Amino acid sequence: MRIAGGTAPSTTAERLSVVVLVSAFASLSLLLPVATSRRSQLDALVAARVIPDVIDAFSPAAEVSARYGRRDVVDGCDIKPSESASRPAVWIRGRGCSGDNLYTLIMTDPDAPSPSNPSEREWLHWIVVDIPGECNAAKGKELVPYMGPEPPIGIHRYVFVVFKQNKTLGEVRPPLGRGHFKTRGFAAQNGLGLPVAALYFNATKEPAIRIY
Repeated sequence: MRIAGGTAPSTTAERLSVVVLVSAFASLSLLLPVATSRRSQLDALVAARVIPDVIDAFSPAAEVSARYGRRDVVDGCDIKPSESASRPAVWIRGRGCSGDNLYTLIMTDPDAPSPSNPSEREWLHWIVVDIPGECNAAKGKELVPYMGPEPPIGIHRYVFVVFKQNKTLGEVRPPLGRGHFKTRGFAAQNGLGLPVAALYFNATKEPAIRIY
């Protein structure tokens, strides 16, 4: 089989080999951007110390996206508390996701009450369980109602973490309070293992509006 010199494959076996080779390169070209994107996502989480402040290192197996109104959440972006007062639309997608899979979504603040003294770490903002794959989180069961960011001082990180469930968690009891929550502890207690996706944004206290 001579391809480099411009001679076409002459036999059926040679033509089949070329088809297989081209298909392999095409598949690889499709996978490389996904792998690069997920590696970049992990790098962003490590750089912001979401890993290890909230979660351990993991191998991304899904994609989580969130939107407040018209604002898409991108790792490290700044979103005002007034923009994030109402719960966002959150989607869980990616290779291996299907309606047969169930997921848990946690939103937490590891910088409460202040980044320099996070004595309340973590402050729990939201838990949704039994979310079907390839769906909006609104399709799941809200275990802990959404609470918007209220950072009193400094830049706070607000982290969305997604876990794949092995069973339904509809009967799981919610945490007793929001302060001193541990994402790792909740995952261990409910057999969730390591995360499959994560995303975070930053927020700071907004200046008070003066009325004259």
